[in-house]
Amino acid sequence: MEISELIKVARGEEPAELLLKNARVVNVFSGEIEETGVAITHSRVIGLGNDYPANRTVDLNGKYIAPGFIDAHVHIESAMVPPFEFARAVVPHGTTSVIIDPHEIANVLGVEGIRYMLEASKYTPFSVYVMVPSCVPATHLETNGGILRWSDLIPFKDDPWVIGLGEMMNYPGVLFRDQEVLDKLRAFFNRRIDGHAPGVTGRDLEAYVAAGIASDHECTNVEEAREKIRLGMRVMIREASNAQNLKALLPVITAKNARRILFVTDDRFPADLIDQGHIDYIVRTAIREGLDPVTAIQIATLNASEYFNLHDRGAISPGRRADLIIFDNFENLRIEQVYRGGVLVARNGRTLPQDVPPRNLPIKNSMNVNWSKVDLRLPASGHKKIRVMGMVPDQITTTQSVEDALIKDGNVVADTARDILKIAVIERHQNTGNVGIGFVHGLKLKQGAIGSSVAHDSHNIIVAGTNDDDLMSAARAIAAMQGGLVAVKNGEVLARVPLPIAGLMSDQPLERVRSQMDHLVDVTKDLGSDLHAPFMAMAFLALPVIPELKLTDRGLVDVNKFDFVPVLVD
Repeated sequence: MEISELIKVARGEEPAELLLKNARVVNVFSGEIEETGVAITHSRVIGLGNDYPANRTVDLNGKYIAPGFIDAHVHIESAMVPPFEFARAVVPHGTTSVIIDPHEIANVLGVEGIRYMLEASKYTPFSVYVMVPSCVPATHLETNGGILRWSDLIPFKDDPWVIGLGEMMNYPGVLFRDQEVLDKLRAFFNRRIDGHAPGVTGRDLEAYVAAGIASDHECTNVEEAREKIRLGMRVMIREASNAQNLKALLPVITAKNARRILFVTDDRFPADLIDQGHIDYIVRTAIREGLDPVTAIQIATLNASEYFNLHDRGAISPGRRADLIIFDNFENLRIEQVYRGGVLVARNGRTLPQDVPPRNLPIKNSMNVNWSKVDLRLPASGHKKIRVMGMVPDQITTTQSVEDALIKDGNVVADTARDILKIAVIERHQNTGNVGIGFVHGLKLKQGAIGSSVAHDSHNIIVAGTNDDDLMSAARAIAAMQGGLVAVKNGEVLARVPLPIAGLMSDQPLERVRSQMDHLVDVTKDLGSDLHAPFMAMAFLALPVIPELKLTDRGLVDVNKFDFVPVLVD
């Protein structure tokens, strides 16, 4: 809208296109709730007041209006659907902007993966901004499908939807001044750079912040969050399907530091998006736990917009985008209407039909497994003890312990009596035949095996279970689908979720994916696991930047040492 025209409408000299009158407007600048109206023209708020002349007027009869929510850090791929279907899930919950880091698909397809997400995000009912992946691959300890050097990322800086550098997971690379890491930090020194520094403290944390890294979403306790806030970082409080940190971190929020907090979902499965919600679930839970309602909304809106320099949104004020949500109370926070740029895009839990239908973009097969080299046996070779990854409930960290090995026919096997299951990561990108083998406690399967081509962050095939035959059956079924999730018993696939888009996302509607996932999780429960999100929990067992013990296609990794350690122990 031309500025002179905007001024005319704001002064009341010409009518606004739309007036939402008799509302309670959440003012995230002043912390007040104002009884007034909101006038909108050409996607912008042009003024507040009930008396603006307008071509169309809607009486809200005292309902609340707040800015649209912003998810400050999310991997859309973790919802197992492409951006349009993800929008159908989250826009009705009030999310009008998301900041994505497409490092999942970039680890599979490299630059092509980033381009896919940018293209697939066009013509969707929300705004998608991109933080280009900083760590592809995440470490040198695994094999992935693409390598992104600083020179590969530079061209993306010219894209108006690219706003910075994604989470710098390779904090050892920062601290020990890896040249490629430093080149990426230099290339984006004048943009936002997100962090990922679980448990980093003291001088190491100060060095990490000094490098220009401005946020972190890996805090799990108040002390860690306070230290990072004191050093000037924004703390992103995460409530994902598996890593649930909200309630533990809410006590860190005070009137003095609330502007340093953001809300993020990071990784959230379809069932949780549909049943619980998105950022609205975090805001609702925070309010119920005692956080001031306006502060909760401020964190979910203005804080994110200012951190990412998106000053055209995040608040209801003249000149800002009319990204708005309408609801009737703070207790239930049920979003009744969602406006994006002044256009109603969702009502009563459903997105409205779009003028532009979603596009089916071509993408190559990402399965390239050298089955002739895949051997899941682990000869004991005289050893009687093994290192075991211990899963931590509702977190993506693990513990490590040394346990007695169960040996049959000279091979170390799973021990279901002690909930020690076999786990394997099979390389699927470069036909290497690499197989990493380990053992995990906490998955709780009593029969069969489960597997997935979603295994953060390199997304090789990961399988876990009670016997080698079912592990192999699961792996082969995943490859045959061009990616996906499966549950297997006695060689038979009992349930599956095909993910043919890079082995990460489905080409089916969200509801279909949710139905498939519900069946898969039910079958997994029948096999013995009672975890809320067993497949997401398993996916993070392959992430060698989260302490303590993780498994990649190249072997077992002690994350504290940032090096491989043997599974078999003397």
